[in-house]
Formats: sequence, C-alpha cells, structure tokens
Amino acid sequence: MTDDPTVTDASDPTSEDLVTLKAQRDALKAEIQALDAQFHRLVHDRLKSLEERQQSLQLTIEQLERRKERIEQELRRNFVGASQELAIRVQGFKEFLVKSMQELAATVEEMELLPPAPAVAETAPSPAETAATPPKLILDEGFQEEADRIRRLLEQYRSSPNYYGPPWQLRRTFEQVHAERVESWFFDLGGRGALRSLPSRLQNILVASAIISILRDFYGEMLRVLVLADSPERLGDWRRGLQDCLGITRQDFGPDQGVALFESADALAFRADRLEQEDYIPLILIDDSQPQVSLSLLQYPLLLGFAPEPQLRPSRSSDFFE
Repeated sequence: MTDDPTVTDASDPTSEDLVTLKAQRDALKAEIQALDAQFHRLVHDRLKSLEERQQSLQLTIEQLERRKERIEQELRRNFVGASQELAIRVQGFKEFLVKSMQELAATVEEMELLPPAPAVAETAPSPAETAATPPKLILDEGFQEEADRIRRLLEQYRSSPNYYGPPWQLRRTFEQVHAERVESWFFDLGGRGALRSLPSRLQNILVASAIISILRDFYGEMLRVLVLADSPERLGDWRRGLQDCLGITRQDFGPDQGVALFESADALAFRADRLEQEDYIPLILIDDSQPQVSLSLLQYPLLLGFAPEPQLRPSRSSDFFE
C-alpha cells in the first residue's frame, strides 16, 4: 500500500482539541478550589457551632451542678437530724446541762441564804408578774370572756382565713372538723390532754397551729412551743408544717426561739422547767408517733398530745398517758 502524504491520522489531536482540554482542566481546577474552599468554610462553621454548643452545655452543666448543690444544702437543712441544730444539740448538750445545773445550784443557794420576807407575799403583784402568770383556759363562770374570745378567733379562722396575715397567725384553710378538735382541747380538756389523731400529720399540725395562734393572741411572745417526736424526719415535718401554717421562718426555731424541737422527753422537760423559771409559758406538743408520754410532762399546764388510732397503737394495757 502506498502512503498518501495528504491524509491526516484521526488519532492525532489538533490544536483546537488541546485548547479545549486545557480549558476543561482549568475549569476542573477552579471547581476543585471552590469545593475545597467551601469544604473548609463548612468545617469551620460546624466547628464553631459545636464549640458554641459545647460552651452552652458547659454553662448548663455548671448551672445544674450549682442547683444540685443548693438542693443538697436545702435537704441537709430541712432534715433536723442532719441540721446544724442537731449538731449543736448533740455536741453542746453536755455543756448546756452542766451550766444549767450550776446555775440552778447557785439559785438554790441564794434562796436558802435570803431571809424570809412575808411582806412581799402580801404585796400586790407588779404588771410584769401578772402578765407572766397564764390565765386558766377552762370554761367556767369566771372565764366566759376568754371563752368567747377563743370562739371568735376560731370562727375567724374558719370563715375568713387570712392567707397573708402576720407571723404566728393561722394562714391556712380551717375546716369545722379542725375547729371542733381545738374547742375540745380548750373547753373539754382545759388546755391539757390528748386528742384523737387526724388522718395525716399535716392535719394534726394544722390543729396545733390554730391552738398556737390563739395562745399567741393571749400571751404574745411569752408563749414558747416545745415539740416532741421520735425521729428527725417527723420533727422535720413539724417544722415545715408550722412554718407553712403560721408564716414563721427557720429563725423562729431553736432552743431560745419561739419553737424548739426535741426527740427526748427528758430534754424537753428540762427546757420547759427553765422556761417557767424565766416566766415563759411552755406549750408542749406531742406527735402521735410517741407510744407513751413521760410522767414528767404531765406537770405542765399547757399540753397537747395526739393519740393514734387504736388499731395503730402497740399492744399495751394502759392508755395514751403512761
């Protein structure tokens, strides 16, 4: 076969094809660069978003940790057995007892050394001494005015409750069944005895709060409330319930404050004796968890015990007070 020099091989690229390929190459490079830039921007934006989310989560975690600490602190404060009051009562009771006995001994010695003064007994009592002596809260001919005053207060609590009243005034809804328990304690028991427990401790606390509110109306700050229960948890229920019903605060609880909480009847009786020596008026409240009541508590004129239902009591031959 003879080669023809005028015939061009179809497989050889022309200059036009080279230009086209070069243009495609440049376009692909530009597209790759654009995609690379877009990829870097996307990665940067995602990292920034993740960092912001991480910071937000970190702040949320810190807030939750602070909230957890506050809740734990509140729980520690709410449980009387783990509170500062318990620590003071456990660690300082011995010193308090020793000091009190020393003061009592010194007082007895001074009384023995003082000469008799019969003229003083004939002297009319001062206004302060008269205020310090609690009136008998029993319904008879001589105390009809006080009885009417108690009934007026009970009717006010039942029909016109003041939910935003001053501290130590009853602030909760008061039903007829609660008013009947309070009337029974004042007029049937003379302010000293046991009432049948209501279905819940909160209702018992409501009845006790109404009695406290009435006695505060009579005695003012001279009234001191002493609560006896068999566990820190139940004492915690009483503290929270009294705060809720009477609008008082934690500052109103303590050995030298308006309300003191006790797990021991002996410690309560000791404190009640000291209060009477200082011309205060102790009101003793006994939770229905107490299986029996110490005889040492029966000497005080203002005492309210809650007796559990008979089927819930432990088996024993005697009644509530033993």
